[in-house]
Amino acid sequence: MCIRVIDGDTVELDGGDRVRLIGVNTPESVDPRRPVERFGKEASAFTRRLAEGQSVRLEYGEETRDRYGRKLAYIYLPDGSLLNAEIIRQGYGFATTRFPHRHLEEFVELEREAREQGRGLWGKDVAGPTGSN
Repeated sequence: MCIRVIDGDTVELDGGDRVRLIGVNTPESVDPRRPVERFGKEASAFTRRLAEGQSVRLEYGEETRDRYGRKLAYIYLPDGSLLNAEIIRQGYGFATTRFPHRHLEEFVELEREAREQGRGLWGKDVAGPTGSN
């Protein structure tokens, strides 16, 4: 169960494990070394609305942990939707292309569609994107 959203692309499970979502990067909202990035709070709130308090299913990629000891996973919500993809589809995060993963092409296409449709980060009322891949 997802008990807490740490930021838009990192959650904490009921066993205490922190999980970093594979293939998506959202603007930072809690990094103590940096100021909150533009749209970081909105990205965190979006992930919170979808995942917090939900029983989730994890699916792992080739690497199971990152350099910070967090689990790396795709998170499936109770309705079967892929949280990682929904964040990108709705414009709350970027598709990461730095490391290969099984949903890479799908996530890049979802980001392209979000940009074209002006969703989330790509909306008219939001200045340019600040994320990095």
